[in-house]
Amino acid sequence: MSADPPGLCDDCGSYLRHGQRYCLGCGARIGSRSPQLVELLRRVRAPDPADQIAPAAADTLAPAASGLTLPAPRVSTLLVLVFLGFGVIVGGAAGSRAGDTLAASARRPVRLILPPAPAVGSTSTPTSESSSAPVSSEPPAAASEPTPSATSASPVGAAKSPSTSSKSSSPNSNSGEGGSSGSPSGGSTAKLPPVKHVFVIMLSNQPYVSVFGPSSTAPYLSQSLERQGELLVRYDAVAHAELANGIALLSGQGPTTATAANCPTYADIAATGVGADQQVSGQGCVYPPATETLAGQLTAKHLSWRAYVEGIDEGAAGSGPCAHPVLGAADPTAGPQSAQATAAQPYVTFRDPFVYFHSVIDSSACAADVVGLSSLSSDLSKATRTPSFSYIVPDRCHDANPTPCAPAAPAGPPAADGFLKRVVPKILSSKAYKDGGLLAITVDEAPSAGEFADSSSCCGQPQFPNLPAPAGALAGLAANGGGQVGALLLSPFVKGGTTNQEPYNHFSLLRTIEDLFGLKHLGYAGLSRVSSFEASVFSAYKAR
Repeated sequence: MSADPPGLCDDCGSYLRHGQRYCLGCGARIGSRSPQLVELLRRVRAPDPADQIAPAAADTLAPAASGLTLPAPRVSTLLVLVFLGFGVIVGGAAGSRAGDTLAASARRPVRLILPPAPAVGSTSTPTSESSSAPVSSEPPAAASEPTPSATSASPVGAAKSPSTSSKSSSPNSNSGEGGSSGSPSGGSTAKLPPVKHVFVIMLSNQPYVSVFGPSSTAPYLSQSLERQGELLVRYDAVAHAELANGIALLSGQGPTTATAANCPTYADIAATGVGADQQVSGQGCVYPPATETLAGQLTAKHLSWRAYVEGIDEGAAGSGPCAHPVLGAADPTAGPQSAQATAAQPYVTFRDPFVYFHSVIDSSACAADVVGLSSLSSDLSKATRTPSFSYIVPDRCHDANPTPCAPAAPAGPPAADGFLKRVVPKILSSKAYKDGGLLAITVDEAPSAGEFADSSSCCGQPQFPNLPAPAGALAGLAANGGGQVGALLLSPFVKGGTTNQEPYNHFSLLRTIEDLFGLKHLGYAGLSRVSSFEASVFSAYKAR
């Protein structure tokens, strides 16, 4: 303790305690410095001749301060940097990595719930989801986007989606007449994988939540298969009624009033011309011979296709391959005059879009390639026998539509799940699938009425020229679509258990198939805001 007596600070008059060396009021030093501090300061400062002491005195003081010699300033700085770098290395080794955390090690990605968007013309709009962990029981609904005019052939600017992944287009893709084949966002042009065989299984009339959501009653599809593939959460149908969507996927054509009603009378389209985006103008169901289809494109390129339609050669249908009504006659399987589908009559014409094109039904290809489901197994036995494009249609007892085909029979997703359990393993085990196969499982439309009614759309949904234009308060709003249905992709080129949040629809699927086979884009598949599946969807593919 200092021997200085207590008192007041000479500089400011503040009270001082015993042993206090600095005034708390003004900071003035109280008393003299310690000899050790004096010697340390002397050694740090450059020697001043005026401060030199006698050698004897220096020898006396040296032992007391011999351990206090400081290095040069540059050496001190270097030592500080070395110690800081060492601390960073030690801290990085001892700290936890992001990949070791619980969230990063989750087996399934976190599902983000997007706010619902009101769907024009629907009574109830399901909520929207952006990834694939089950947290919501509501069906997702993507926000409708601004709509280009159906009579305008000029490209519409692309809008960025919430996803951070970029769009891509195949380098061998060609432009359709009414749109651009390039990426709508000007993104990556990464090469798509060498897919040789595409399989599409088309279910019917269910919202996303019922098929792929956490409350799905199709566990084989929503759990087992989903873990093996990539789920396109924001995948939309383009219209209501099953037939209109099947035709859209096969040709890029928008609906007529008849196809939007599943064609109750099997009649030709009285075409008045071909408008923008290759759209056939007129009313009716059966398209003129000149209307191009994916089937015709594949044939022209010496590639094969086949439609496997369950029930077409079974039960009371009885007419075998390429079954359809007589032109101009009422279709007993469609419209208000039809009876409920039964186990004895499981086939309905409107689930088979191929028979609504004269280019198909007027050729021998219809009887040869629009066949029953029983032909699928033999065609899968060898890759050389498997078509380049296979369109697989469950009958009315197994396509997931909510109406049972027999009393107490399963309906809806459980019925479709049983169909998928029988068919999908055959595809996945085939040589054609293992060597460059792609399987897409989707739904033709979401319900147009009821609890899960959804008419949302995406991807620059056009106002279809053969349907009445919205009037009054609805004029100028985004065009109605067929609602959010989702799509699951399985392929050796696709990483299992993943999701994609980019907006796609049936036109996108058509465009992707065309890009994979080097074909031009038909109809609305060529719109500038309709994009092929981005290359990152095929994340298991490593381009050489």
